[in-house]
Amino acid sequence: MEKTIHTKKGAKNAIIKILILAAFLIMAIYVMRFTPVKGYLTAEELGHFLDRAGIWAPVVYMLTYVFGVCLFVPGTLLTGLGAAIFGAYWGFLYVWVGAMLGASAAFFIGRTLGREFAASLIGDKLKKYDDAIERNGFATVLYLRLVYFPFTPMNFGMGLTKVRFWDYFTGTGLGIIVGTFVFTFFIGTLKEVWASSNWGELLSLKVFFSVALFAFSFFIPTIIKKIKGEDPPS
Repeated sequence: MEKTIHTKKGAKNAIIKILILAAFLIMAIYVMRFTPVKGYLTAEELGHFLDRAGIWAPVVYMLTYVFGVCLFVPGTLLTGLGAAIFGAYWGFLYVWVGAMLGASAAFFIGRTLGREFAASLIGDKLKKYDDAIERNGFATVLYLRLVYFPFTPMNFGMGLTKVRFWDYFTGTGLGIIVGTFVFTFFIGTLKEVWASSNWGELLSLKVFFSVALFAFSFFIPTIIKKIKGEDPPS
């Protein structure tokens, strides 16, 4: 009898949490689509805001990235803004740290509010995949990051699985380095060219290098698959 009561209470808590998660996601999408908030996510507006922050500008930007990820702002937009404001190299550092903090925050939101409900829906057929993600979490997360799986949905989605946080964290950290560096390097270089009005720099070795590296990054999953001699994790 006591076990039955405990089970019903657990199921009720899981439903309440998933409803809170659903409300949060709906609110996030609403805020970004139908409020003036999105108007501030431009290089000019965010740049003015960060100028007022002074030496704390990098910290403010990284916190903005964290909230942006949780509010479903596209990662490419946040990354591009960081590169345009801080340049190629510092931009890369601030973007990477902000993305990691944002990915971690979204993961914990999904894990805290959605994992219990997700676990209750998993049958025998899906359980083996959930167990596999727990065993091979690092490789799975790394692969999905390398193939540019949508950033924000994956952050929340992984929180619903059994993947260990540190497998998720390290897989994410390594998996986004190449794409983050290439994107910030390219945008930062364009910013320098625009600021100097030296359009000949668009044909520089630095620009060609960033484009070549970006193109190469798309072949990384195929290379990994051939080296391992097996299908990618699914």
